[in-house]
Amino acid sequence: MTDVKYTAHGHATGGRDGQGASDDGRISVKLSIPTELGGDGGPGTNPEQLFSVGYSACFLGALKFVAGKEHVKLSPETKVAADIGIGPREDGTGFGITAALTITSPGLEKAQLEDLVQKANIVCPYSNAIHKVVDVKLTVA
Repeated sequence: MTDVKYTAHGHATGGRDGQGASDDGRISVKLSIPTELGGDGGPGTNPEQLFSVGYSACFLGALKFVAGKEHVKLSPETKVAADIGIGPREDGTGFGITAALTITSPGLEKAQLEDLVQKANIVCPYSNAIHKVVDVKLTVA
């Protein structure tokens, strides 16, 4: 990509049980390791939760973009929920993630929403970033 329109800057210290922040100060989070990963399950967030929120917001933005191009009005109650899992890779070379998105949009017929979701998946930057390494499950509810 040669025409980058925006770049976010962030940093972390201490790893999964440290701190994370955006360089502009808009985000500042404590990180904790979930008990399922051997941590203490402290009060902080974790990379998977941050990814799930980011992916949900990004995918919803892509869905709004596609709907707008097709002159379809989405309900303000349209929602994208992301489940991001983490576990050992089957080849034993580290860890990988799973991703499942559930999309709801009151007032749209399921077939129309399914069509928009497939198109949104093509334009969503997060989907494009992970499409070769993560099998994303899309569910229209």
